[in-house]
Amino acid sequence: MLLTISTTHQPATDLGYLLHKHPNRCQSFSLPFGEAHVFYPEASNEQCTAALLLDINPVKLVRKRTLTLDAYVNDRPYVASSFFSVAISQVFGTALGGRCKDKPELVETAIPLIAKISVLSSRKGEDFLRELFEPLGYQVSLQNYPLDETFPEWGESKYFTVELENTLPLSLLLSHLYVLIPVLDNNKHYWVNEEEIDKLLRHGEGWLKEHPLKEEITKRYLKRQYRLTRAALAQLTEPNETDPDSAQENHDKEEAAVEKPLSLNQQRLNCVVAALKQHNARKIVDLGCGQGNLLKILLKDNYFEKITGVDVSYRSLEITKERLDRLHLPRHQWEKLQLIQGSLTYKDNRISGYDAAAVVEVIEHLDLYRLNAFERVLFEFARPQKVIVTTPNIEYNVNFENLPAGKLRHKDHRFEWTREEFQNWAKQVGENFSYSVEFQNIGDEDLEVGSPTQMAVFSVNS
Repeated sequence: MLLTISTTHQPATDLGYLLHKHPNRCQSFSLPFGEAHVFYPEASNEQCTAALLLDINPVKLVRKRTLTLDAYVNDRPYVASSFFSVAISQVFGTALGGRCKDKPELVETAIPLIAKISVLSSRKGEDFLRELFEPLGYQVSLQNYPLDETFPEWGESKYFTVELENTLPLSLLLSHLYVLIPVLDNNKHYWVNEEEIDKLLRHGEGWLKEHPLKEEITKRYLKRQYRLTRAALAQLTEPNETDPDSAQENHDKEEAAVEKPLSLNQQRLNCVVAALKQHNARKIVDLGCGQGNLLKILLKDNYFEKITGVDVSYRSLEITKERLDRLHLPRHQWEKLQLIQGSLTYKDNRISGYDAAAVVEVIEHLDLYRLNAFERVLFEFARPQKVIVTTPNIEYNVNFENLPAGKLRHKDHRFEWTREEFQNWAKQVGENFSYSVEFQNIGDEDLEVGSPTQMAVFSVNS
């Protein structure tokens, strides 16, 4: 079994600090079922690759077991399985735990990473592998192998070499592998009990709760033990935790208070609607619709034929419905509206087929390492003819008297971009997914720091 992790983050040899393994050394570690070896096939400032090779001892696997043929004839020494998760935790435990004494600032830094696993088993085929990793933002490349090259009529095997590419913290990549490799393993080699729930929740923190296959992952990780699965899922959907929708509502009010003197929210919405009409977009999906401010305008305008609001917050969708109900519109206008609960970082066929997507003050609420997943969901899979994105201009924040220096406009903002940063991002997205892009300022423009809001209009290249 072989796992390689490569990066082009510079200096790329910082990977050695994160893994706590020196690039100039080849190290071996004894495990209960064999040996693990760590070495670096390449290590330069431009690119660095670390390899974890797991050499399983078949004799150790059959000790204290009933000696049947399948104890000796199996794929355990060759295919990544729960053994590999144990090796990751034992050999890369410091990195998995998100600790780095020499360069602690690197731990939370999203860096470009490519992980290649030779070989993974997936009885459910290529689609299941993609459904596990693509929602987490990975670009997945697969190589399947025939059952027997001399008998092609036998078809393909269940074995794949898998390459995963993403920009994210290394500890998060290792957590994904630690949890999801055993999910593909129908024969976990160790006893599964309550301690496995703690491991699953610890290493799944921050991503498992939102994964569309959350229940399937939990069930498979815990070897389909109903009692353990039910206990784990109960904790993943803990009802007593702080209401995130309520907190979001309070933060939204704070942001509105900051921007209120400029009537900025109304200016944003007016600019978005004008851009939609300018580009003859009549079927609109509002991604991250919040409490329906844009939907309200679109619904009242007979120009628009189909309107869909999408938000991850069920509470926000409830408030949206209550607000729109007060409009007392004719029935034919109501029929063009639908509200959908969904995440912007998971592929969703329900948001395909629209003339335009509006993404108003949304991207800054996403973790930077999740932007890759959002980009693919919107620009590659949904692929509307037009995409309109607005986001704050952090340079303008100095003009808000009630905003402390160095603070973002909203407590839930993960970042706010300068004009140059936003334009660089938008142009790169355009290049990656074959869109052209135009920029527009929203709000009164300051000669030194620009306008408070920046807008990009993406158009599919013909």
